[in-house]
Amino acid sequence: MTETQMVVRVEQHGAVALISLNRPEALNSFDSALRLQLAAALQHAATDPAVRVVVLTGAGRAFSAGADLKAMNAGKADGAEVRRQLEHEYGAGIRSIMEMGKPVIAAVEGLVAGIGCAFVLASDLVVMAEDAYFTLPFHNIALVPDGGINWLLERQVGARRAYEFTVDCTRVPAARCHDLGMANRVVPKGTAVEAALQWAGRLAQRAPLALRHSKRLLRQAGGVDFAHSLRSEVEAQSHCIDSEDFREGVAAFLEKREPRFTGR
Repeated sequence: MTETQMVVRVEQHGAVALISLNRPEALNSFDSALRLQLAAALQHAATDPAVRVVVLTGAGRAFSAGADLKAMNAGKADGAEVRRQLEHEYGAGIRSIMEMGKPVIAAVEGLVAGIGCAFVLASDLVVMAEDAYFTLPFHNIALVPDGGINWLLERQVGARRAYEFTVDCTRVPAARCHDLGMANRVVPKGTAVEAALQWAGRLAQRAPLALRHSKRLLRQAGGVDFAHSLRSEVEAQSHCIDSEDFREGVAAFLEKREPRFTGR
């Protein structure tokens, strides 16, 4: 594949992988190449020992405008083809975000729409530029939100607000996303990636084992009872306390220095 055909750009910033959707001329709307390359980039970051944190963003003036309807129409996509795309192409990337044992920070400038929202909602942390906004225009073309959006959005804002956003195709500005818990931080326009990289750099200094267990524990907490959650915490803590990183953390605290965690 030639460089001009690459629609996902990956840059290494220390222990942070910056993954950028790179179809700015199409507002980073998803065609086949973008779906496949993004899934591959996320899967590689998940297993790369040099990567401790991932920042996901879009090049240009939008995070993503969602699915490329021109490409869908040209390909005459039917139900079977869309099922395949959602399960094996979009789904592969979204599952990688949710299942990798590393923090994923979405950095959103401008528009995030449609299936692009699934990648943001699936991320562990979200930084939005103050002029950015979120929208689900599926009903405008007689479709329903997909890519796990219904599950993700209901858990983040509740069923009533999720249904409102869905049926009204509402634009949700960054400030409201922050108020509703869909975004962690709102920053000046043009600085979302910088802010996310700075945050990711700090997280990359944390103990990888503790980050991994915390992500897993919090993601499963909503679907289990208290007793199950408590048992899972006990198991995770026993692994953490037996680690070299725990001993390093205690030593650094006692010696009044910064810890140097290795993930072991």
